[in-house]
Amino acid sequence: MTVTETMAHTTNEAAAYEQHGGDGDAHHYWQGSLIGDEEAGRRLAGLPAAVEAALATVLETETVLAACDALATALCDPAHPVRARLAAHLPEGEDPAVLAELGGLLGRRELTRKLRRELGSATPGRLDRADPRETVYEAWAPVGLVAHIAPGNAATVAPLSIVEGLLAGNVNVLKTSGADTLLTQHLMAELAGFDPTGALAARVIVLRFPSSRQEWLRLMCAPADAVAVWGGEGAVEGVAAHVPAGCRLVEWGHRISFAYLTGDAWSDAGTLDALADDVCLYEQQACSSPQVVYLDTGDEAEVFAFAERFAAVLAARPPAAGSAAGAAAAGGTDPAEAAELTTTELVARLEEHLGLTRVFAAPDGSWRVMADTRSPLTASPLHRSVWVKPLPRERLIATLRPMRRYLQTAGLAGSRSDVAELSRTALAAGVTRVTPVGAMQASYAGEPHDGVYALQRYSRRVAVQADPARFATTACLDDLARPVVLPPPAGPLRGKEDVREPARELARADAELYFRSGGSTGAPALSVFSYDDYDTQMHAAARGLLAAGYDPAGDRTANLFYCGGMYGSFISFFSVLERLGGVQLPLSAGPDHRATAEAIVEHRADTLFGMPSYLWQLLHAQEEALRAYGGLRKVFYGGEHFTQEQRRTLKERFGIEAVRSITYGSTDLGPLGYQCADSSGGVHHLHADLHTLEIVDLAEDRPVAPGETGRLVFTTHARRGQQLGRYLIGDLGREVPGRCPCGRHAPRFELMGRTGDVMRVATYFLNHRRFLALAEEQGGHRGELQIRLDGTQARERLTVRVERAPATDPQRLREVFLSGYPELGSAVAERLLDLVVEAVDGASLDRSPTSGKLLAVVDARR
Repeated sequence: MTVTETMAHTTNEAAAYEQHGGDGDAHHYWQGSLIGDEEAGRRLAGLPAAVEAALATVLETETVLAACDALATALCDPAHPVRARLAAHLPEGEDPAVLAELGGLLGRRELTRKLRRELGSATPGRLDRADPRETVYEAWAPVGLVAHIAPGNAATVAPLSIVEGLLAGNVNVLKTSGADTLLTQHLMAELAGFDPTGALAARVIVLRFPSSRQEWLRLMCAPADAVAVWGGEGAVEGVAAHVPAGCRLVEWGHRISFAYLTGDAWSDAGTLDALADDVCLYEQQACSSPQVVYLDTGDEAEVFAFAERFAAVLAARPPAAGSAAGAAAAGGTDPAEAAELTTTELVARLEEHLGLTRVFAAPDGSWRVMADTRSPLTASPLHRSVWVKPLPRERLIATLRPMRRYLQTAGLAGSRSDVAELSRTALAAGVTRVTPVGAMQASYAGEPHDGVYALQRYSRRVAVQADPARFATTACLDDLARPVVLPPPAGPLRGKEDVREPARELARADAELYFRSGGSTGAPALSVFSYDDYDTQMHAAARGLLAAGYDPAGDRTANLFYCGGMYGSFISFFSVLERLGGVQLPLSAGPDHRATAEAIVEHRADTLFGMPSYLWQLLHAQEEALRAYGGLRKVFYGGEHFTQEQRRTLKERFGIEAVRSITYGSTDLGPLGYQCADSSGGVHHLHADLHTLEIVDLAEDRPVAPGETGRLVFTTHARRGQQLGRYLIGDLGREVPGRCPCGRHAPRFELMGRTGDVMRVATYFLNHRRFLALAEEQGGHRGELQIRLDGTQARERLTVRVERAPATDPQRLREVFLSGYPELGSAVAERLLDLVVEAVDGASLDRSPTSGKLLAVVDARR
């Protein structure tokens, strides 16, 4: 976060405190405001109307991800003022490091991975085609209002539960206990402060009140579409009474976990150390902590021997500071916990006389291991209190299945084959998680919780069937319904040099796919992607291709982009066609035009993908064969542009019906724009769900007036790897005003060439596109055109190299340029510049060796 953003965020938060007094009565956070009891009670009565108003607008997933990522950055920085403010609201004795742990869970990488695992996409709320070949659209929609009943023993559960509700697009009202601190309220205020749109604040309400306040509990549950309860059976029963019919009750209740050790494993000292880690971490307060250790044996002597060995391992562990076990042993402050610990141990000691148990315990009561010859699962009083029981694997299902509603994690230790076999058996018994011993509390982003995905419990799967004839080119229904609103870009403008070196330093987790640019305007630049980012971008390019008129059910495509040298075009469009399910001939651009044409004819391809310069060469080199074939119908091109005269040639001479841009993009940014059936030339729609576009002045870093040509500046949002904010891509363009006749809300822009196409020659600025337009419109030229700049002893020389054709007249073209381009005519008349026009074979024009692109301007001046 920039210094300016930090100051703005701090000022906003301070203003909120000032507005609401910051006094002791402001125990509640309601849609951006800290309020007291009286105001909260009044607003609760109008909760249904507040929910309806919030749901009337769509919450973009990117808004949630951006705000959470900014908050995560703040929480992981010990010196950040946000972290300092929140540390003041931690429960007494809580380590401030818990805020950094929370930050680690709120980063973009973790939340994006969670979205993909649980809902299948980083933008699950968009109504995209379920199958690209059908006009059926599916999405994950919010259930509406989620009421969260948070536990009182885990400071981070409440805010994480709200974030899950936000990721699913819901309005969220959360209850914390009357004894809780205001950590969740202030953390949500900080999160909302990182969202300039205000959408997050409108979807978050946090109330603090005791469960005895039943009227408030009824008011927050009555309009809910889902109620999430964290706690035991008593807590769930108390809330269930207020859950209306048809409302989804999501129980995150207490669970029991156990470790299971085979004979080889329990003999290993390393296994015992790992097991002690699981027991001591969090003092068994987590549902995934082992309460019972099962041994794969029926021999009671082995159980007693193991318990004694394990007791020695626990005895060597330092006591936890402020643990309940230690407090209880010292006559501590929690009589209920002390009583349960004492009672469980005393009963186990009494049963020693019957030969059923054997107890090993610390003199100060800080830990206890209770060996029991009976196999059924027994809950532990926790606080380093562990049962050890025999359970041969053949009896595992019969013994554990009666407790299946309460089972969670099984920590397994054994050989590879044992782990594979026992995992299946434990899952059949009702376990929902299997981990190695020593990692029972470890988790990963997007992991199912208690056997389900939380985001799916807070979502509905919805579908829309549309008329195939009317929606054939519509890939996403939302494009026709509303514009995408993304966080505004911030920070300085950046060019290729500003991002080239940082790309080399990305974390390995984010640098999984490497591409190099074609080098048509300079040295090839490295770009890196995570596979998740790449997948997101290929899906976006696929949607754009549908909009341009590609038919995955009927088109047969020859992929003729260049391949190799880490260049991404061929691979990318292979991936696009794979996601569309389209028929593909992966030929790539090769020098043997005859073989390529024969493959097109033999396999009856009717659609060509490729660079204009390569396709132009192929079609003219194999004109006789391809015209005789007569089956070509569509051309989708990228990387360069077909001129208007070239398009006319393709249609008149080869019978091609549609010639459209396959995408507008770059190696570093990915797909940026797409054409629809109503777009032509350089006009494209912005991929508005991925990028924000600005157009700045050619000479100054300020926005241009509407409709003026300027430098294109893109900010990529939906990317967890290489971050490219306010990136100068090197292209020129202008905004196309108004809504497109196709009905899409995505902004439109028209490409006006590259900054490198503008040359400073003989004190004048000359533009390659102007030469090309004059050659076509007044000179009748239909081929390619390249400009070469040389320095001579007398003056500079500008050579226009045009592709030779029967009607090419270099002298006529020279006259057209001099008469139609006043600045050029003046430079030549003043003897500042020599102008030469040459007709050459297309194959002799200079091209990028990587991508095959025509180099529009070759500057050979020294």
